[in-house]
Amino acid sequence: MKDVALWTISKVVLNHSHPCYPDQAEMLKQHRELSMFVRCTIETHEEAEIRPSKTYQSFVAAAGSHSKLGFIEKDVRNYIIREVRNISEEDDAKEFGKSRAAFDYFGDVVSFDTMYNTNRYNLVLGSFVGVNHHGQSTLLG
Repeated sequence: MKDVALWTISKVVLNHSHPCYPDQAEMLKQHRELSMFVRCTIETHEEAEIRPSKTYQSFVAAAGSHSKLGFIEKDVRNYIIREVRNISEEDDAKEFGKSRAAFDYFGDVVSFDTMYNTNRYNLVLGSFVGVNHHGQSTLLG
């Protein structure tokens, strides 16, 4: 009834299009949770550059099966993205602010870039480049 903004139920179908398993309700998103131990382990593995899939598999191995964990692999990945990496982004922003303040005060820059690596030896190339207050560039190492 549009004029009074009410709905009238005219038909109810009680059968589902999929089976319901009440014993698996704990895996619904609102019931999944990462314990403090799991969070600390994820953070430690992230610092050691262990892939999230390997981290999750270590929890599965310790628990004995996927069904014995109170979370899924996507929860591990979400925690890393939302909690662990955001902290480092905030730290990067703070460091950038310190660098800008140092540049304003001293007027020179030192840059260290390790984004390039060689194909032959797969070694990281790091070059220190300094720019003094006269605008002259110097290769420092």
